[in-house]
Amino acid sequence: MKTTRQIRFFILLCFVVQYFVSLNAGEYRRIKLSEYLDKMKAGWIGQIVGVSLGAPTEFRWKDEIIPEDKMPKWKPQMINNAFDQDDLYVEMTFLRTLEEYGLDVSIRQAGIDFANSGYPLWCANAAGRNNLRKGIAPPDSSHPMFNKCPNDIDYQIEADYSGLVSPGIMQAPIELGEKFGRLMNYGDGMYAGQFIGAMYATAFFEDDLVKIAQTALAAIPQQSQYAEMVRDMIKWYRDNPGDWKKTWSLCQEKYRKNPEYQKASNGGIDCKINGAYVLMGLFYGNRDIEKTATISCRCGQDSDCNPSSSAGILCTMIGFSKLPQQFKTGLDETKKFNHTPYTFPELIKVCEKIARQVVIKYGGRIEKNQDGEEEFVIPVMQPKPSKLELSWAPGPIANSRFTPEEMSKIKYTPGVSLNQAIEKFAPGWSVSYCGSDMNPGLRSEWQGRKNVLVTHPLDKDTGCVISRTVKIPSGKKTYLKLIVGNDPQGDFDLIVKVDGKEVLKTTIGPKTTVDHWRTETIDLTKFAGKTVKIELINQPNGWQYEAAYWGEISIISE
Repeated sequence: MKTTRQIRFFILLCFVVQYFVSLNAGEYRRIKLSEYLDKMKAGWIGQIVGVSLGAPTEFRWKDEIIPEDKMPKWKPQMINNAFDQDDLYVEMTFLRTLEEYGLDVSIRQAGIDFANSGYPLWCANAAGRNNLRKGIAPPDSSHPMFNKCPNDIDYQIEADYSGLVSPGIMQAPIELGEKFGRLMNYGDGMYAGQFIGAMYATAFFEDDLVKIAQTALAAIPQQSQYAEMVRDMIKWYRDNPGDWKKTWSLCQEKYRKNPEYQKASNGGIDCKINGAYVLMGLFYGNRDIEKTATISCRCGQDSDCNPSSSAGILCTMIGFSKLPQQFKTGLDETKKFNHTPYTFPELIKVCEKIARQVVIKYGGRIEKNQDGEEEFVIPVMQPKPSKLELSWAPGPIANSRFTPEEMSKIKYTPGVSLNQAIEKFAPGWSVSYCGSDMNPGLRSEWQGRKNVLVTHPLDKDTGCVISRTVKIPSGKKTYLKLIVGNDPQGDFDLIVKVDGKEVLKTTIGPKTTVDHWRTETIDLTKFAGKTVKIELINQPNGWQYEAAYWGEISIISE
C-alpha cells in the first residue's frame, strides 16, 4: 500500500513539475523595437564614452588606484575619440562576419575573417590570430598548448556586441562566445566575454545592477574562477557599500597576490581582475555614467576597456533617450570606425538586423502591437553554460587545421617576408630592423588609401629602416616623395638619411598629419650624378603604437 501511495505521489509530482516547466517554457517578455533600438544605441554610446574617457590612462597605473587629480574629466567633444579604439573595432569584425554569413556561420569562417583583419593586436588576440594564420584552426587557435595568453582580457573587451544583439537572451552570448571568443581565449578568458554579453542582454529588462550581475552568472560555469570573482564582488559590495577602495583592496589581495588566482595569468591583463573593475564601476557608480566609468578607470590596469564595458552596460539599462545631454551630442555620424565599414548609423542598422535573427533563432517572434509598432516577443529561458575548462589544466587539443582551400582565403600568411611585401609595394627598396609588433606587412587598404606598407621599430632604441641605393640622374630635378601615416593612438619620428647624413627628422603623429597622412618631399637634385644610399627610418620615440604606415615611397625625376 505504501509503495502504491509513493508511486501515485511521484506521478502527481511529475505532473506538477511538468506543468510549471510548461508555464516557464511559455513565458515571454516583450520589448518594443523602438525601445530595443534606444537601449542598444545607448550601449554603444556607453562604450564610446568609457573608452574615450579612459584612453589617456591605459596601463599607466598598475596595481594602484589612479589619483583623482590624474583622471580626465568628460567633455562632450571627447565623444569622437573612439573611432580608432580597438575596444570597438575588433568586435565589429565579428559583427561583419555575422552580417555577411548569418548566425549559423561556422567557427572556421569566423577564424578566417579574424585572420584577415589588418589592425594591430596584442596578448590573446595576437596569439590567436597568429595561430590562425599559421593554419591552426579553431578551437585549437586558443588552446593553451598553442596560446600562452588564454585568460587574458581580450574577448571580455570585445563581447559587448553579443549582448547588444541579444535582448533578454543570454544563450546567444554564450553561443557567440563559443564561436568568436574561442578564436583567442580559453576557460575563464572565454567565460569573461560570455558573462559581459549576458550582462548586456539582461540590461534590456532589468534595472538593478547587482541583479544584472547575479542573473548573468547563470551564463558561465559556476565552478570557474571567473564566477567566483563575480560572487566575491557582490559580497564585498554588500559588505562595503560605501567604500569602493576597500573592495579594490580585497580584489588585489585575492586576485592579484594569491598565486592560486594567477595560474595561466598574464599579469595585469588577466580577465578576472579587470572584470572585477568593470563590476566595481557598476556597483559603486550610483547609476551615474561618468562616476561609473571613472571608478572602473581609477582601478587601473586596462583602464580604458574596463570603463567602456561598465558604461556600456549601464547605458543599455538607461536607454539613449534618457542619457544626459553631454553624452549624446557631437558624435560624427559620417565617420567610419577604423578598420570597419561602419559609421555609427550603419552600426545601429547592422545590430538591428542581427537582433531580429537572434530573436527568431531562440524561439521568439516579431509582432505588431495594437498601435502598429513592432515588438520583440522573447521567450524566457534558462541559459546552458559552456563546459568547465581550466586554462592551467586544459583538455586535449582537437587537432584542428585549416585545409589548403581555407588557407588560400587567408591573405596574411606567415611565409611571406617583409622584403617580399616591399618588393610589391616599392620595388628596389629593402627593409631591415623591423619588429613584429602591430603586424607589419601589406594592407590592402588603410585610412582611405589602397596598398599600404606597415613597418614597426625593432625595439625601443632601434628604428626600422627602409633603404635603397640609387644613382641620381644628371640634368634633371629629382626628389623623394613620401606619403606616410601614423597609428591613431601613437606617433613616431621619421628620419631620412642620404649617405648617412640626416636630411629630415620630423614627428609623424596626430598633431602633424591630416586624416592620419602626411606628404614629405625631399630634394635630391644636389646629389645629381652620384650613387647614394637613401634610408627611411621609422624611429621610436615613446614605444606606444609606433607603426609607420607607408602610402607611397617614390623617387621622381623630371
